[in-house]
Amino acid sequence: MKKILIVGGANGIGLSIATELSKRSEVEKIYIVDKAKLNEEYNNSKFQSYEFDLTLQDYSIFSRFNDIDALVITAGFGRLALFRDVNDRHIIDSFNVNTIPVMRIIRHFYNKLESQNDFYCGVMVSIAGFMSSPFFSIYGATKAALKIFIESVNVELEKAGTSNRILNVSPGSLKGTSFTKGKTDLSVTAPMAEEIINHLEHKDDLFIPQYEEIFKNVLERYHNDFRAEGRHSYEYKMNSGRVNK
Repeated sequence: MKKILIVGGANGIGLSIATELSKRSEVEKIYIVDKAKLNEEYNNSKFQSYEFDLTLQDYSIFSRFNDIDALVITAGFGRLALFRDVNDRHIIDSFNVNTIPVMRIIRHFYNKLESQNDFYCGVMVSIAGFMSSPFFSIYGATKAALKIFIESVNVELEKAGTSNRILNVSPGSLKGTSFTKGKTDLSVTAPMAEEIINHLEHKDDLFIPQYEEIFKNVLERYHNDFRAEGRHSYEYKMNSGRVNK
């Protein structure tokens, strides 16, 4: 990887991936596109940052990055709330940030994915896209759509005869990120960023952090009885202190 585009790279895991990649001698340039301004304390001589709102209709900005050989999309947001407590704007914005931009951006660079040349592509999805998640119904729905999209397109890429794949990165909660209005802590996120980069380089199609330790059993329980696991998820969130009772 020499020139990388990271959409959502101004903070959190996106910034961490950018920072870890910048340490590599073979990496020449890292384009960062984010609605938020890149904080000066995180700037790097290899970074070139652009401010862009993914909810805009005009995506012509992405035409200036046609020299890239890697694409990472980490932009997204969510908030814990019962469905009855969210409004139409939240529903629309959730899909217009978490889901539709991923499809549009990948469509823009699809000729690179489908080619015989190496192209590395990864998307931050979520374990919430694999199962019912009370209090996260909208967020989970935006991520479930991405899961099916990535799985479907990867089959198309395989049938097209290329080794390139889209990596679905689906963690639970990540410490050290600004996802839940926290502050980015690169010292905490660096090991996870390195793991993601490793899976990206190997052109893997799925990476679930802590799969053996946690999520293998969770997913098995979900597939055995999705109703019971949904109730368990509801109670877990209620008892976590993250939900206003």
